[in-house]
Amino acid sequence: MAGPTTTDREQESSEASEPPPAAGWVRMPSVRTLVVAGVLLVLLGAGGTWLLYGSPWLRVERVKPSGTRVLTPSQVRDAAAVPVGAPLISVDTDAIEDRLRRELPRIDSVDVVRSWPHGIGLKVTERKPVLIVEDGRNSDKFVEVDREGVRFATVDKPLKGVPRLELTPDQGSAEASLRRFGPSRLVREAVRVAGQLPKPVARDTRTVKVRSYDAISLELSGGRTVAWGSAEQGDTKARTLTALMKAAPKARHLDVSVPTAPAVSGS
Repeated sequence: MAGPTTTDREQESSEASEPPPAAGWVRMPSVRTLVVAGVLLVLLGAGGTWLLYGSPWLRVERVKPSGTRVLTPSQVRDAAAVPVGAPLISVDTDAIEDRLRRELPRIDSVDVVRSWPHGIGLKVTERKPVLIVEDGRNSDKFVEVDREGVRFATVDKPLKGVPRLELTPDQGSAEASLRRFGPSRLVREAVRVAGQLPKPVARDTRTVKVRSYDAISLELSGGRTVAWGSAEQGDTKARTLTALMKAAPKARHLDVSVPTAPAVSGS
């Protein structure tokens, strides 16, 4: 058998002379491998873009409102104006939220969510009235006021159990208070007081009267009245009123405007 040729011996000698790769070194992929990987990534990206924007499989087919109490689902759906048939990924949820709050002031907050593969959910939270006030333009209608003092809806008749707000400034200091604070601030103070009332008193309150910033009073059922004063020290006034009503259950007039010196009369 013939021995290795001169060329074979030279190749073996050359391979033997190459130093082994150092520990931890990684052999880089070839240019061909990189090109193939790049092409695959481009194809995957193009396919994903087409799937989200161009395919018929991920488009808006359903709009589902939820959380409505006074509003109807149809009202919410119409005001949202969601583009049915558009790619689900392209729907501007922030714009829909802004549009709903603008078109339907009764909505306090709304969360617009994508429900893959074909739905848009409209999770609505409506404002709740804590007071009602007579509409200045139409005495036969009432405006609902929420816990933040926002006047958000006009209704033909007030909801049962929601007290009426009356701004009744007298001459002198009350008029000065009205000029200084403005009707909006006085309405917010009335809302604060309504939120401070003990629950049994709140259920029994028929009217919240505001003569000035520090002259707020309540009319309860049966002709009873409560002088509350300002919205300051509300928690203390609530506790004092609860104790006073227990101590003098037949009193017609209760005064907690100065909670450290309460008074009753007409018992």
